[in-house]
This record gives sequence, C-alpha cells and structure tokens, in this order.
Amino acid sequence: MNQPQPWRLIALQLTSQPDVAANLAAIEQLLAQQPEVNEQRPQLVVLPEGALCFAGAEDANLQLQEPLGLQEQAVQPVQFQLSALAKKFAVYLLVGTFPTTTSDPKRFAASSLLFSPQGLLIADYQKIHLFDALISDGTGQYLESAKTMPGEKITLAELGEHSELKLGMAVCYDMRFPGLFQVLARRGMNVLALPSAFTTVTGDAHWHTLLRARAIETQSFVIAPAQTGRHQNGRETYGHSLIIDPWGRILADAGTAPGLIYADIDLMQASELRERMPLLHHNRFLSEFL
Repeated sequence: MNQPQPWRLIALQLTSQPDVAANLAAIEQLLAQQPEVNEQRPQLVVLPEGALCFAGAEDANLQLQEPLGLQEQAVQPVQFQLSALAKKFAVYLLVGTFPTTTSDPKRFAASSLLFSPQGLLIADYQKIHLFDALISDGTGQYLESAKTMPGEKITLAELGEHSELKLGMAVCYDMRFPGLFQVLARRGMNVLALPSAFTTVTGDAHWHTLLRARAIETQSFVIAPAQTGRHQNGRETYGHSLIIDPWGRILADAGTAPGLIYADIDLMQASELRERMPLLHHNRFLSEFL
C-alpha cells in the first residue's frame, strides 16, 4: 500500500463583489502570495461560496451562468479563466460555487467546480441544501431557492498521484445536515471541503461548532473558506475560514480580514484515528437521500 504523501490545504478568504473581473484579480493576487512549498507536496486551494459573484443584483448569477464544462471558451469564459488559474499555479483549485445552467431558465445550480493542476475540470457538485431562513440581521429573509435549483448528487473526488486524497464536496448550509457527510465518510472521504458565506449572526453562533463537529464525526480534515466583511448590497458575512484536523483541532483560522490560510497535513492521521476509534464500523444507523 502506498504511503500517502503530505498535502497542503489552502483556503482563500474573500470579500467578493458582483464584479467578476475584480474578484478574479483578487483571487490571482492571493494565489501569487501563497507561501512556497516543496514541489513534491501537492496543493489543494479552495475558494469560498460565491467567490466570482456575490451580493449583487437579484439576477446577477442568472446573467453570469454558464453551461457546465470546458467545451467552448466563448460560451464558458469564466470556467476557462478558472482552468487557466489552476494550471498557472499548478494547484488543485476548488471553486466554492459558480452558477451553471439548469433545465429551469429562472434558476441556476450553485456548482462547486474542481480543476486539476493541468486545468482539467475533474469534478463538480451542486449545492443540495438551500438557505431559506429568517435571520435577525440587515438582510432578514434569505430565499436561496427562488433563484437556485438544488443538486441531487453526492460527490467524492479522488486527488493525487495515487488517488490518496478523497475529497468530499459540499457547500455552506449543507453543513447543518450531517447525514450527507456520513455517506461521504462511508465512501472513503478523508478531506471535506465546505466553502461558505455564513452571515455574521449565524457564524458567531454556530460556525466553529458545526465545522469541528463535522470533522470529529467523520474523522476527516475539514477546509472551510469563507466570505468575510460587508458586501456591496449591505450583506455582512462572518469570515473565520478554518482548517481543522480529524480530531477537531483548529489548525488555522483566518479571522475577519481577506487573505489566505494554509496547513500542511498528513492523511495518515485520519487513517490511524479510524483504526483506533472505528466510528464507521460502530455506527448502526444509515442515512438516505430523501
């Protein structure tokens, strides 16, 4: 059995606006500032939810949406730009969410897109749980389902020369539904990506607790990049992008300023913990997709 090689996890924290070009420039600038790493250590960079367009006009994402894939640059220009970024910096790049077209012209899919260091689109996930809630903040009512179509598939991607990193993909509000992550854990997940845009109210109350719980119960590393600060439409997001180990220890916390955090991880930590405390084997309950 091949010994898993060390990996570097990198989370970018952004205050994204509706301007796609400006957001892409901010992402590229942060990627250029990332600390040097040994060439033998692969890197996974994760962007927050709404990294390319956030807090704009009601129909901003509908206007930005593209068919999923890299078939034609004229039709999928932003996805080609993201592919080029992954290739330029030679990293696995997980884009938190990007609007892709659906069968309903009035709703898009909030798609997480995973690009390889060669710029290939190797996995995608559509946000399953949509944030329809009343929150005591300046926005008040959130109704994500009005413009977003929920996803219907669970995505586990295999990364690395020996497919050693098993990446579970989910987005923001998904984290409140642990059954999804039990399924991913049973499929072999050892790293969970949860790009997010938590409100300041819900973030202050629940963010750290929810993410540490997801790491502990799945015995996986968690990387959760976040939106932060005040956005163009007045919406305020919590920040505090996190990287957490399978024991629930916080390895990095970005605070509230835009920037990046990283952690060098050993995937054997997850394997060894599961041998000592075999939660999956002991679990007598199974979750179902409703």
